[in-house]
Amino acid sequence: MSTDINDLLSQIPMNQLAQQLGVDEQTAEQATREALPALLGGMQANAKDPAGAASLSEALVQHDDNLLDGGVDFDQVDTVDGDKIVGNVFGDNREQVVNQLGGLGGSGGGSNIISKLLPILAPIVMSYLAKKFSKSGGAGATASATGGGAGGGLEDLLGGLLGGQGGQAGGLGDLLGGLLGGGRR
Repeated sequence: MSTDINDLLSQIPMNQLAQQLGVDEQTAEQATREALPALLGGMQANAKDPAGAASLSEALVQHDDNLLDGGVDFDQVDTVDGDKIVGNVFGDNREQVVNQLGGLGGSGGGSNIISKLLPILAPIVMSYLAKKFSKSGGAGATASATGGGAGGGLEDLLGGLLGGQGGQAGGLGDLLGGLLGGGRR
């Protein structure tokens, strides 16, 4: 797991997330460690397509980039927006992704936990990416993303977050196979 994902994980209060999910802290952390690379990998897969990159770039510019300032406050996480983000990232493959991720942890009710977790994590990930995107010159990255370079700076940013692996979250991408990248273009 990349340093950036670990940085993002460190900003999420697992005890509060566990309460939100109705599980113990260890289960919440394990599910989060599985879901974060899947969300980022789905975004990266979508960013490989010029229309998907443009859509994601536009969404990043519109998202609040200070959700993580001072640690995540779950009262400020918009899960309705998160649900839309997850739908845009995974498209028609959403249920299959949830089922695949839910089966990874071996704990009972994994798919149910993942289906609750993804809409919570999605706005957090978007806020994190929006901050990184704006620091990397979001307007220029938006232009390169829409200019036919199939993602450019945005795809590089997501690849860097995934540990610089060209694939989709490494072994997780192999496990999820073609399910990543089924989102909006």
